[in-house]
Amino acid sequence: MADNSELEIYKIAIHSAAKAIARKSFKEKREKFDKITKPKILSIKNKEEILEARVVSDSEALKIKYSNETLFNKNQPNGTISRAIYNIAEKIRYEKIGSDQYKGIKNNINQFYNKKISESNVHSQNFVADAFEAYLRNKVMNFDIPKNKKEDFKRWNEIFDNKVSKKIASLTQSLDNQHEYSTKIKSIIDDLEFQDQNQNPKNTQNEDDNEEDKKEQDNEKQQLQDQENNQSKNPEFDMENLVPEIDFDPSLNDQEISLEDTDNEDIKTSRVQKKISKSNNKYKIFTNQFDKILEASDLITDEEILKLRNNLDVQLSSLQSFIARLANKLQRKLLAKQNRSWNFDLEEGLLDASKLPRIIIDPFNSLSYKKEKDIDFKDTIVTLLIDNSGSMRGRPITIAAICADILSRTLERCSVKVEILGFTTMNWKGGKSRELWMKHKKESPGRLNDLCHIIYKAADTPWRRSKNNLGLMLKEGILKENIDGEAILWAYNRLKKRKEERKIIMVISDGAPVDDSTLSVNQPSYLELHLKKVVNWIEKNSEIEINAIGIGHDVTNYYEKAIKIADVQELGDAMVDQLVDLFINSPNKKRVLN
Repeated sequence: MADNSELEIYKIAIHSAAKAIARKSFKEKREKFDKITKPKILSIKNKEEILEARVVSDSEALKIKYSNETLFNKNQPNGTISRAIYNIAEKIRYEKIGSDQYKGIKNNINQFYNKKISESNVHSQNFVADAFEAYLRNKVMNFDIPKNKKEDFKRWNEIFDNKVSKKIASLTQSLDNQHEYSTKIKSIIDDLEFQDQNQNPKNTQNEDDNEEDKKEQDNEKQQLQDQENNQSKNPEFDMENLVPEIDFDPSLNDQEISLEDTDNEDIKTSRVQKKISKSNNKYKIFTNQFDKILEASDLITDEEILKLRNNLDVQLSSLQSFIARLANKLQRKLLAKQNRSWNFDLEEGLLDASKLPRIIIDPFNSLSYKKEKDIDFKDTIVTLLIDNSGSMRGRPITIAAICADILSRTLERCSVKVEILGFTTMNWKGGKSRELWMKHKKESPGRLNDLCHIIYKAADTPWRRSKNNLGLMLKEGILKENIDGEAILWAYNRLKKRKEERKIIMVISDGAPVDDSTLSVNQPSYLELHLKKVVNWIEKNSEIEINAIGIGHDVTNYYEKAIKIADVQELGDAMVDQLVDLFINSPNKKRVLN
């Protein structure tokens, strides 16, 4: 309780300081400062988290104080890359003004961006926005690019110097004149000649921000709040209760725990526990008190998640034609493969034109109507469970985010519900769980780290309302360890409560589960064995189907149904055909995907 109280005091202090910075006078209305996001801090001991919260709050305060929204929107360009650079330039302008006035803000910003840029991965044109940010901060704020990144930025600096160095030099003279500054930035963007100027982000997303959407968003928030309240009361959301005690002893025959003779979930669970109690080789959890199930928005501010989504869109921009072709092809194949049929001779529905001749022959004949039977896919739900471990950093996690984006959009068009989940840990090296274990030193403690399970998109939330959340996967510091077995059971528990008839889990991972803290005090294959047993149990004893996509790694050792992807471009015809095969074939038909 003391830690929580101290944490809340710290959050209030950061938020209050930001409000004070934002004020130009005490006569201003307080409503204006409600735009400042309250800090998202999970632990007061996490210095990086504290620093980020302070920088984000300070930046939002400076934006309110020094940036005019009308002027900002006046020169805003079209196109994902162009808009990203325009937003970055304005952010640097008001942060520069604030840094010159407040030394504390200047120190925080320098520390934060030094770490952020030192951990960035700028190797292709897709990361041009990040490269430009480093370049402009250097020119306007005298920011020193970290030594480990100077070589990465070298070729970008040469491009910017050749095209816009003279105009960049004049920007510092316009810092206090936002209109003049934004005009110059627009001119710089034009000189950089990005090929996205004809794109209109609002049109490409096909979104209508009307009153109906706002009502829908409010309803979704209420549903999520109700879900959180239910979770806090529901023992199944206790992480320890999510994990069946699956035996590792190979001498225990799989047939011995066969549950096909009953449909009662409680009986199944009871029989599993009785069979497994015969062995002491159970998967254990040292403590679950530090585990978290979080909405993506709980881990990041609205401003940063929009920026990360923009970064994802930048990388998607070079693949737009490919993605459109893939989505359209997948949608056509799925709809074409459905078993469409009609009911005829009905009293209402669509007019049956084939029966019109009999009306002409005999006007006393009644009109005949037909109605299409419900399509099978409407009763299907797919859970995309994405590995958010450190080994996925860079290209693999980007591929995973793109996969989720494409599949979610396309399946939604085909009336298939989609849920997107992620799994990682709260900390490296065991976190609070290991700290507690160090005081007791219990032998073979079992899983010894703090789980972090993330909800990117709930099944009943439309893609357009959750798409920004996928950008969180690109955030540095989110990706840590991966404990796959428990994550799959968490996804399984969420899915089994759904009313849909067909339920599918698709795992996107880059290989074996790894958690150094757990493996250092248990047998080396502890997590791997648990994953195999969990997948095997679901495949043989559950109506829920499970399959996997291996990002650069073969995962067929764990999943009966699996495919391997080396790059986004391989998502083409092969991915479409495999996904169609998954939907069309009977759920009970065992088939290995090649």
